[in-house]
Amino acid sequence: MEASHNPMLNHILAALPSEIYQRLLPDLECVRLHLGEQLYAAGEALEYVYFPATAIVSLLYTMEDGRSAEIGIVGNDGILGIAVFMGGESVPNRAVVQSGGVAFRMRADVLAAEFRQAGTLQRVLLRYTQSLIAQMSQTAVCNRLHSVEQRLCLWLLLSHDRLPSDELIMTQELIADMLGVRREAVSREAARLQDAGLISYHRGHITILDRAGLEARACECYGVVRREAKRLLNLVSPQDIIS
Repeated sequence: MEASHNPMLNHILAALPSEIYQRLLPDLECVRLHLGEQLYAAGEALEYVYFPATAIVSLLYTMEDGRSAEIGIVGNDGILGIAVFMGGESVPNRAVVQSGGVAFRMRADVLAAEFRQAGTLQRVLLRYTQSLIAQMSQTAVCNRLHSVEQRLCLWLLLSHDRLPSDELIMTQELIADMLGVRREAVSREAARLQDAGLISYHRGHITILDRAGLEARACECYGVVRREAKRLLNLVSPQDIIS
């Protein structure tokens, strides 16, 4: 098995007791998610939930005029499809792959049945949901109060936390869609970060060169989101493991 095809790369699956993990393992299907792929649309009933391993998925809200903005991201820290166990069955946003990679999907009815057993999986999923809500709330505040540069730094840091490497593959158009700004604004701010030696950006490839520098330029929102995730889930990012 390839290293990226290990379900234990997902923090929720890794947090489960062995007996629960082994019971769920036959229902986990390894799938490759591609950049820009839409996993579900607004109002669509969810047939599957996804546990990303090396992929990142953006939760996007789209207005009637077609404009979009990211309201949250899901990576190896969590699960895509919380509506399945929160009782909503469908959601008002869409889910689009932000960074291609591997995920493990499970039928929604299988997860719902396990959730109803009120065991460890239920507790882990509820704590993750609280963490995701905190991320969404802070994103709303950030979009209202902070500059495009600060928001871009926040987005880069949150993405970096959920990737096994320092490289992101992302077009300016997609970044602009995530942040809800014009492409020109992304180009301008990315150039400033590159000139400062914080990132390298070329033809859709972004490499994080100076993470500490990005954190210094980011707003307080990143620290709030990261601390809340660690408090609730005791997560350790790939960067922490490497260091």
